[in-house]
Amino acid sequence: MKPDDADARRAIQPVICYPVETLPTPDMSLYSDVRRDLTKTDECLVPARGARCFSVPAGHFFRISSVEGSQVGDLNLHNANDLSEKFFSGKTRALHGTHITTGHRMWSCFPFLRPMATITHDTLDWYGIDAFGGSVHDVIGTRCDPYTHALLSGGAQYHHCCHSNLTRSLAHHLDLPRDAAETYVHDVLNVFMCTGFTRDTGQYFMKASPVRPGDYLEFFAEIDLLGNLSACPGGDCSSEHSSDAAACHPLLVEIFSPKPDALSGWTPPAPTSYDRTHGD
Repeated sequence: MKPDDADARRAIQPVICYPVETLPTPDMSLYSDVRRDLTKTDECLVPARGARCFSVPAGHFFRISSVEGSQVGDLNLHNANDLSEKFFSGKTRALHGTHITTGHRMWSCFPFLRPMATITHDTLDWYGIDAFGGSVHDVIGTRCDPYTHALLSGGAQYHHCCHSNLTRSLAHHLDLPRDAAETYVHDVLNVFMCTGFTRDTGQYFMKASPVRPGDYLEFFAEIDLLGNLSACPGGDCSSEHSSDAAACHPLLVEIFSPKPDALSGWTPPAPTSYDRTHGD
């Protein structure tokens, strides 16, 4: 039964959970200066419906580009020297919001909680938030996976999804059994994916990505990184993901080195200062 004060309860003003005024901010002017003179050192072409790993030293830049057609990607990041430190999409979402763009950072999991990468350029930053509440590069979705597919399809076994792609890619890169590699696969940054929540039911939705060949998302590596990127089998995610029918395209990852001494005085961020005693 609707209470008499229902409207008053709904009218209570929201409070931001994590005010970010005291959050350490990236030196975007430094990154902007440094990125004017970069040398490409490596690249990795992620095949359509597949995934590949790549390495980025701290202080380098990496760029994910659309090269043939509208395509979204699912990105995992690990500390290259300690795989237990990995991207924490939930805390990144709590700090920066449901979608991230230039100046936002990808934060690592507990007990580290430090910036792993900072977005330095986003050619889709013009998109903003559309009339449906959709935006680009989300940290609200997880990744298409065979477990949810089996749950919703009555037990069908399907392997061509981002979770399985990332698992196979990491297993191959680390020379691990797939079940061991799978434990390191985690919630992703949905690169180029256009998503939001419906206004009426609050359900997670996707729509055709606005990405086009030539668009890219660029990052500065705050620590030594092992990246793992899946070119989603849903293509531009205009109809479905985990699809054998969607038009899919490769994604290009490029690694760039700054000029010597361009980052003089810069140091990788330290892990959290919390002492981990957790009280009495």
